[in-house]
Amino acid sequence: MSTTETAIASAEAHSAHNYHPLPVVVASADGAWMTDVEGRRYLDMLAGYSALNFGHGNRRLIDAAKAQLERVTLTSRAFHHDRFADFCTQLAELCGMEMVLPMNTGAEAVETAVKTARKWGYRVKGVPDGMAKIIVAADNFHGRTTTIISFSTDHEARADFGPYTPGFEIVPYGDLTALAEAMTENTVAVLMEPIQGEAGVLVPPPGYLAGVRQMTRERNVLFIADEIQSGLGRTGRTFACEHEHVVPDMYVLGKALGGGVVPVSAVVSSAAILGVYRPGEHGSTFGGNPLACAVALEVVAMLRTGEFQQRATELGDHLHHELGLLTGGAVQAVRGRGLWAGVDISPALGTGREISEKLMDRGVLVKDTHGSTVRIAPPLVISKEDLDWGLDQLRGVLAS
Repeated sequence: MSTTETAIASAEAHSAHNYHPLPVVVASADGAWMTDVEGRRYLDMLAGYSALNFGHGNRRLIDAAKAQLERVTLTSRAFHHDRFADFCTQLAELCGMEMVLPMNTGAEAVETAVKTARKWGYRVKGVPDGMAKIIVAADNFHGRTTTIISFSTDHEARADFGPYTPGFEIVPYGDLTALAEAMTENTVAVLMEPIQGEAGVLVPPPGYLAGVRQMTRERNVLFIADEIQSGLGRTGRTFACEHEHVVPDMYVLGKALGGGVVPVSAVVSSAAILGVYRPGEHGSTFGGNPLACAVALEVVAMLRTGEFQQRATELGDHLHHELGLLTGGAVQAVRGRGLWAGVDISPALGTGREISEKLMDRGVLVKDTHGSTVRIAPPLVISKEDLDWGLDQLRGVLAS
């Protein structure tokens, strides 16, 4: 067997089969390119589901991590450390908020947002104990914990993991009328992705996010924006909510916040909302650790320049223009914003998985979702020339 086949066989034999990766074994990466164990190079057009917005091995992030590795990596939250205050202060400023509650993974941040909303509902809004309701959107993807999959409409993510956590109401994404009808006096929050990533990069109708913001404000309900995939530059703005001039009550962040170097997530909100916590009510041993803070501080500094948002805007315009030229035949529809697209391939040409494998054979790595949809989300550092080359490979696959 080849080195690739041996590595995959070993992984299949000794790891749980909770993923179905493409048959490539990456050994190294730099910028927008990855190299496998056979020495073959691939253009990364997925960027770790937006965790790698700043590319593989970004020098600023690696240097920040290396410097911190030599000093201290973990204190637990039992003690203060000298990177924590700066991280919280600067991330809060980037978000236009006041307080930060750091965690590690995106799912942890979503769980934190759920707990925060419930506690705020009981302590501030006055909802009767145990009666808090949170409204979410159908086809959402917020993570895979037991509570989060309890309000998923994805059968594969949900099946055989019950009993499920109560307290959630699911409404159609993009439907303000359904949202209004679902709200009651016990509604404490609306939790939504400004753009639904896992569902196929679904962009809501114009005015929807602004409508959600107005409705939640009028009814004393928190608007929680899960910007784990859509935030931190991906759509051409620091946050996808900015496209509709919307500021939610709470941002849920992750993925790119750790620069693809370490897992970093956070809930960012006002003092009135995050101030409901008292010592001992929530926490994480690794949340806000020195290494995570050092890397995330560099991420915040990079986003402050606006360079990456501008790149996502300019290259994103080009990406969507080129993909738009393909619609009407092999491509049924293209959705997205910035350097992020969901491409619906005609089922006659094959499944999204089959298209992804054919692109892999041509040196381009993407990932399928929901049947015939292929997601495209390259690192924001990709060059226009490399992006065009990747699009040429897609044209070649579709033509064949």
